[in-house]
Amino acid sequence: MSFSDVVEALKELSLEEKQEIQLLLNQYLREERREEIYQNFQSAKKEQQNDQLQFSSNIDELKQLLEEE
Repeated sequence: MSFSDVVEALKELSLEEKQEIQLLLNQYLREERREEIYQNFQSAKKEQQNDQLQFSSNIDELKQLLEEE
């Protein structure tokens, strides 16, 4: 089923069904975002354990660190 097929099928749903789909999509998006945040946390935790994190309060140094990645 293509994306356009899904969009067309959604158009045929009742208002209540569309609202339920909206609630489900919002829930799925929240769950995916939480998982992304958790994975980023795990990655940062591993970097910290391996002494790979760099800190600075100098804005120019921070910009340079960002450019290196």
